[in-house]
Amino acid sequence: MSEDPVPGLSTIRAAVELGCRAPSVHNTQPWRWVLDGDRLQLLRDPDRLLGAADPHGRQAVISCGAVLDHVRTAFAAHCVHAEADRLPDPARPDLLATLTFRPWPDPPVELFRRAEAIAHRYTDRLPMTEPAGWASVRRALDEVVTPHGLTLDVLPEDARPRLALASEQTASLRAYDPQYQAEIGWWTGHPGAREGIPPTAVVSDSERARVGVARDFPAAGPSARRGELHDRARLTVLTATDESPMSWLRTGEALSAMLLACTADGLATCPLTHVTELVAARRLLGSMIGHPGVPQVVVRVGSAPDPARPAPTPRRPLTDVLRERPSGATGPVSG
Repeated sequence: MSEDPVPGLSTIRAAVELGCRAPSVHNTQPWRWVLDGDRLQLLRDPDRLLGAADPHGRQAVISCGAVLDHVRTAFAAHCVHAEADRLPDPARPDLLATLTFRPWPDPPVELFRRAEAIAHRYTDRLPMTEPAGWASVRRALDEVVTPHGLTLDVLPEDARPRLALASEQTASLRAYDPQYQAEIGWWTGHPGAREGIPPTAVVSDSERARVGVARDFPAAGPSARRGELHDRARLTVLTATDESPMSWLRTGEALSAMLLACTADGLATCPLTHVTELVAARRLLGSMIGHPGVPQVVVRVGSAPDPARPAPTPRRPLTDVLRERPSGATGPVSG
């Protein structure tokens, strides 16, 4: 770093720490950041890939795209523009982006709202009510998704039973896969861990049944939160133009922008990737959206009737995810 860096080291640390509140598959947080002189590098962490659920690393790259957008949004709130060079080195496929910086005296107000939403965003796996003012919400979400080269498709209400059936079939196919089940068990339900899905974020069988479209995590104890409410959330799909690491990365960025925009507007969200893990389910979703493209993520968008938000899910400390390269060092940073 120079003597008068833009941004300062404390700003970089603050932006990365806040940005790492981004969602990730099973809360694996499969990313590493390396501060290399005046550049900040985002790398996929191969040690945190899900061999059974995500053998090609698609969900991990989507997760890294989400943290990329979260971090860039956090920098914007510090009036710093973080320019992203995505997939800059074909010889290093785990190097997903390099950020360079310049002052940004007047970021759009919407970015400040999204940055403030980072600390409050959470994944709501319970039944939701229909989102208020959906027509205007839909227009706003289109505006944050399309710059990333994706489309936001909203499934009609009569598609809900078909998608719920696809979700159930996916769970059934996975039920007898011991590696998949062991993976789910490893990342779910452990109190006090810095990663994974804590017990407080897991729903019971009866709660999941009232949602319909939900990943089949190990069930929590008996619970009937939100009474007899059956899910009325809007079912949306983030659709890419092709199946490639760049599309996965941009999917994660679009997902991040969408989730933060919803949170800033007081809406609840739940991203779902299990229904796109298998080819058959992706084909079914493709038939529902009615245009060419590759469905990547389903997102439930609704309103949560509860006034209180759950406790934040855990995150690894900054020292685990950010490495600061010593001044004057040469060569790539590994590890």
